[in-house]
Amino acid sequence: MPTGAAAMIDVYFTPTPNGHKVSIMLEETGLPHRLLKMDVLAGDHLTPEYRRINPNGRLPAIVDHDPIGGGAPLPVFESGAILLYLAEKSRQLLPENPRRRSQAQQWLMWQMASFGPMQGQAHHFIRYAPEGQGYPVERYRNETIRLLHVLDGRLREADYLAEEYSVADIATWPWARATGAIGLSLEDFPAVAAWFERIAERPAVIAGTGVKNAANLSSARPVLTEEQWSNLFGQNMLAAPTR
Repeated sequence: MPTGAAAMIDVYFTPTPNGHKVSIMLEETGLPHRLLKMDVLAGDHLTPEYRRINPNGRLPAIVDHDPIGGGAPLPVFESGAILLYLAEKSRQLLPENPRRRSQAQQWLMWQMASFGPMQGQAHHFIRYAPEGQGYPVERYRNETIRLLHVLDGRLREADYLAEEYSVADIATWPWARATGAIGLSLEDFPAVAAWFERIAERPAVIAGTGVKNAANLSSARPVLTEEQWSNLFGQNMLAAPTR
């Protein structure tokens, strides 16, 4: 954001695949914004103030201080909804052609409903959960592999998910990158690997994924304190106030 410029969009951010969807999208569109870096290990996402922005208590979320249609600042949560909102606001990255627009929406929903959640469970059981849980590890890792085959099949048909670069690619790319953390290689999926490299070279992607903060959990198996575990997965999550 240019020095002295008024922030149009506040981004509540931590550098996860879902967070990077939004930071990439904002770099691609050029919309003025500021990143408010959240420390999930410390429980920043559990406060009443943040729950008023995102009642689900997850990251990312945005607040648009100059929303579409005017009026009071507008909070938007869920990363897929944020991408669609920013596409509408900027009039970018959601194809005008009806067929391609539908393709972008379909693949965005595929990422939100399948590729992200299934891989997220794989990450949990491989990287965070107590070791020795063979069934869930195999279950979610195999589902991630199956979904990579689905993605590879689509990318054998077209260079991008909606035939042109769109919100669908922006949503899916950070999760394709994250497969390395659960021991999978994109080299086993040639069309995905080629697509991944094309997108990785985009200046906005380089800028949008260069953002880090204290909550960047990048090691293969993070070691968490009891309080940090509770803030991410345990009783603190259940007890978080909503008012």
